[in-house]
Amino acid sequence: MKNEHNISILGSTGSIGTQTIEIARENPEIKIKALAAHRNIKLLEEQAREFKPQTVSVTDENAAKELKIKLADTDIKVISGEDGLIDIATADGADTVVTAVVGIAGLKPTIEAINAGKNIALANKETLVTGGHIVTKLAKEKSVALLPVDSEHSAIFQSLQGCRDRKEIKKILLTASGGPFYGKKREELKNVTPSDALKHPNWDMGAKVTIDSSTLVNKGLEVMEARWLFDVDIDDIEVLVHRQSVVHSMVEFCDNGIIAQLGTPDMRLPIQYAITYPYRKPMKNNVLDFTKYPSLTFDKPDTETFFALELAFRAGREGGILPTVFNSADEAAVELFLKGEIGYLDIADRIKAAMDNAPTVENPSLDDIFAADKYAREFVKK
Repeated sequence: MKNEHNISILGSTGSIGTQTIEIARENPEIKIKALAAHRNIKLLEEQAREFKPQTVSVTDENAAKELKIKLADTDIKVISGEDGLIDIATADGADTVVTAVVGIAGLKPTIEAINAGKNIALANKETLVTGGHIVTKLAKEKSVALLPVDSEHSAIFQSLQGCRDRKEIKKILLTASGGPFYGKKREELKNVTPSDALKHPNWDMGAKVTIDSSTLVNKGLEVMEARWLFDVDIDDIEVLVHRQSVVHSMVEFCDNGIIAQLGTPDMRLPIQYAITYPYRKPMKNNVLDFTKYPSLTFDKPDTETFFALELAFRAGREGGILPTVFNSADEAAVELFLKGEIGYLDIADRIKAAMDNAPTVENPSLDDIFAADKYAREFVKK
């Protein structure tokens, strides 16, 4: 078994980042070489003092100046901006980069990390949603592993261990909790507030992902991500609503056998598995007690009420810049919703309008992707 795992974390103060820190705390053989955060310098300073990375980066330049003063008594280098994020992604000494930043901001640093020969513990689903055709090709060329951190994709990845030929895969069964509004119809969701949408029944996640879970946008992003991660056709992915969040996802094979990965709703397991793969390590406080789950249920999603999921399948089928438009329109709409500037139902409506009005661009370059991102955000805000 490998004795030491050297990592960098992009997004160390967010939900995935802090849980990665917790895993490193419990496993001294996981060494943190570099950390990047958005603007939470109080927590970043605490992390830096505890783990003593070579370098830390903050998106906000003023916050970086403040952090530099706070860490003046250490040897830790403080950098900032997009260039800083890329420096953390390519930091010397790190074998694996945990990409836990939210949104399309994770795309460029992930590409640079792959170019630098780093394995990717991928928690930023937007990287593959917007640039899957670029990232997967590059990872193959550089012999770099893309190791999924999302619980669903990790479950699929774990279920595929021992699969010798991807042609054996008949279908991927991607589970969804259904979020806080499961069973409700569109009419009942007119007056939903941000605080209502942030009450997830099973998972503790950041605000953006929690809102996306409630609209099923998050599941749509996961469908598009799974298409690239596992090299399957978009229509060979089926979403099932599984309220208990015990079966994290399944793979159905050509002989109709199904392999699933089960566990408690705890993101630490997929994070740890991505870092220590192909080995497993003990973990505390995540034991699944089957007696607490007398039944496990599975339903089809209500794509009439939560039609953003169908929009995601459409974006995945048509490809080009449409997945980027879907993703970026959602990012902009969720931001407006959280500020109270638009209603809950407007999120999916604006995604659809942005997609309906988007130009057609096949096999988009990075420049095309970022232009599509800009278009979608501006369209939604108008």
